[in-house]
Amino acid sequence: MKQYDVEGQKAIVTGGTRGLGKGMAEALLEAGAEVVIFGSGESVHDVAKEFCGRGFSCHGVIVDLANAEARTNGFEQAMKLLGGQLDILVTAAGVQSRHKSEEFPLDDWAGVLEVNLTAVFDLCQQAARIMLPQGHGKIVNIASLLSFFGGFTVPAYAASKGGIAQLTKALANEWASRGICVNAIAPGYMATDMNTALLADESRNAEISARIPAHRWGTAEDMKGPLLFLASGASDYVNGAILPVDGGYLGR
Repeated sequence: MKQYDVEGQKAIVTGGTRGLGKGMAEALLEAGAEVVIFGSGESVHDVAKEFCGRGFSCHGVIVDLANAEARTNGFEQAMKLLGGQLDILVTAAGVQSRHKSEEFPLDDWAGVLEVNLTAVFDLCQQAARIMLPQGHGKIVNIASLLSFFGGFTVPAYAASKGGIAQLTKALANEWASRGICVNAIAPGYMATDMNTALLADESRNAEISARIPAHRWGTAEDMKGPLLFLASGASDYVNGAILPVDGGYLGR
């Protein structure tokens, strides 16, 4: 349907080299957008080359999202590659650290919050400075089921994803009337590198799988439809929403 069309639009996807981020970048590319993917190492160029080899318009930019100056430089480089136009921002990059809460190192806390929350606000702010004069734009943040509950041994991650939900609502309050839709996707339990420990824990894996009404963990493919909805004109009257993509887990 034309309503879900992003043909010819320009996008930035952070964390676009693997997992859910790569899947969402692929969704935009398949739908006709030109995409800059941010990654932390040289692999970002390999992934961009892979996408270009399939006939897509994709660029890779190395960005250390934990560094404010690097974020600004990376964003400026992306805007040059996209010819100064930005229609879609997807903040998919995230990091994780697991420790008992009473033993959680403050350095790990700061590192997780910097990448998962502060960098997201920074990039949303930079994107808005392009989108507001244009009068339109779509920002899709990546929240989590831990935006709704606390998890175990991941206090920093839970805090960061709770923050993403509230940040998304706060930005939507200010920018919705000015043409920018700000929403978030909250993935459920996804079979990605970040969840390797859970997938390997037979007891916990079985416990989680039993609660998911869809009876399976999610994949990057499951993110494509929701992402295209929130990135396209189909969601023009959707603002400040946190959309669970969880196989029904929250409703159980």
